[in-house]
Amino acid sequence: MKRLLYLAAIILIFLSACQKPKEFSIYCVGDSTMANKSKDAFPETGWCMVLNEYFNETVTVKNHAKNGRSSKSFIDEGRWQTVLDSLQKGDYVFIQFGHNDQKEYDSTRYTKPFGTYTDNLSKFVNESREKGAIPVLFTSIVRRKFGENGKLTDTHGDYPVATRQVADSLNVPLIDLQKLTKEWVNSLGDEASKKMYLWTDITNERYTKPRKDDTHLSQKGAHNVAQLATSALKITVPDLAERLKEKNE
Repeated sequence: MKRLLYLAAIILIFLSACQKPKEFSIYCVGDSTMANKSKDAFPETGWCMVLNEYFNETVTVKNHAKNGRSSKSFIDEGRWQTVLDSLQKGDYVFIQFGHNDQKEYDSTRYTKPFGTYTDNLSKFVNESREKGAIPVLFTSIVRRKFGENGKLTDTHGDYPVATRQVADSLNVPLIDLQKLTKEWVNSLGDEASKKMYLWTDITNERYTKPRKDDTHLSQKGAHNVAQLATSALKITVPDLAERLKEKNE
């Protein structure tokens, strides 16, 4: 009998070790700096467009980020409801807004940092949790705007501050991409950082002139931001660390 129990225990341990890790999805909600791009926008690349390359086969990245959206318009257009209806227990929700929330001239997108913006982020967090999903907040990546001192000038005001406050008050994991990308772009300097943003001579029917875009990322820039994000996730959300591919460990 003891031998049978011992054998059964060994079999259970073996089966547990061989069991395939649970699969889940990462839903990305945000603006154009995250979003998938059409072919005619090349080489413009959202950082969540390449995110799947950094996770193993147990993770599916579902990128719902969209150009031009704020936390308000993302909700008002029904995009958040689409994500919410699809969420399963154990999924993750990566949330990054702010670029378009600050556009005071557009009532369909503008939010107040410590008012409607905070309310919207809280909505994303609370409703994700109600579905058994795990929200992760991200501050906006920096715009490439250098001052006379050769260092980046802040363009996002209180929106990153509000994001940090929501993360703190609701106990949400926070990836401070504003801080991480600021350090990275400053280290590159004014000229070298152009390669990370959409400074390109590539033209087509849609873009008939060279682009000098200091907000959106090139392919190389998107990969660098994805690397910054996933490296930070290993520390902030350690459960995701084991799902990263070896090249990013």
